[in-house]
Amino acid sequence: MNSKAKIGENEKNLAQNWFKKLRDIICDEFEKIELNQVSGPYPPSDPGKFERKNTTRQGKNNQDGGGGVMSVMRNGRVFEKVGVNISTVYGDLEPLAQKSLSSRHDIPGLKDDPRFWASGISLVAHMQSPKTPAVHMNTRMFWTPSMTWFGGGSDLNPMIENKTDTHFFHKCLKKACDKTNKQYYPKFKAWADEYFMIKHWNEPRGVGGIFFDDLNTGNWESDFSFTRDVGKAFLEGFVTITKKHIGEEWTPEDREWQLIKRGRYAEFNLVYDRGTQFGLQTGHNPEAVLMSLPPIAKWP
Repeated sequence: MNSKAKIGENEKNLAQNWFKKLRDIICDEFEKIELNQVSGPYPPSDPGKFERKNTTRQGKNNQDGGGGVMSVMRNGRVFEKVGVNISTVYGDLEPLAQKSLSSRHDIPGLKDDPRFWASGISLVAHMQSPKTPAVHMNTRMFWTPSMTWFGGGSDLNPMIENKTDTHFFHKCLKKACDKTNKQYYPKFKAWADEYFMIKHWNEPRGVGGIFFDDLNTGNWESDFSFTRDVGKAFLEGFVTITKKHIGEEWTPEDREWQLIKRGRYAEFNLVYDRGTQFGLQTGHNPEAVLMSLPPIAKWP
């Protein structure tokens, strides 16, 4: 990790504003899908709409620690539950959070100056149809006085794998990676395959995607541009796949398997997910941190 680039308020504002803009683009696109879906094997209902709720984080000694906005749609025609959260948090990192960050790379002077700032977007969608995959996407910027970096990624989690969907989703992510660096896709795909492994079952959470962290090449503009492209690539891939499967029939057996797969998804997020651990360690709103959990799941 390159720690030389000096990052100020302008870069922080640019990143924070992009995450808000991406949230608005995604929510608008998903609500259009709900509005246009008037037939098919979905429960009769009004089109789903996002409800927004402010969240806060209490810092050390009850100081303002930032917060964010949860945007959640429940019981839609197509989306059973989807959350699109944005947040900007700051303050001093407690020892447990310092240890968590430093386990991946050394952050000079963190113990002496534990200030941090982080902003990002996090999305998880659980679908009504077992034929339409669940999906996860998050991107973020993290700042400390000595280092700044980006992280995130996106991965597809089908209940019933469709190899054409898998290929198309990965193709969208590869295109975004290749635009910046042709080494990114194989590197970040391998990282996702390793990261999204449910170790106690020795099985992958889904069919992968990309995962990256600690990204600081010394060119902030390039790193930020790549981070934006990841969000756009996710949206292109997932919306196309979702529209493709609208109207497909499914069976009670398909739904049963969907609920079992959701149970596996919940296990990963509660046991292994870094974002979940960091959010709870730093005192962020638990409702926002646990937004990723499915509305209904099964453990047979």
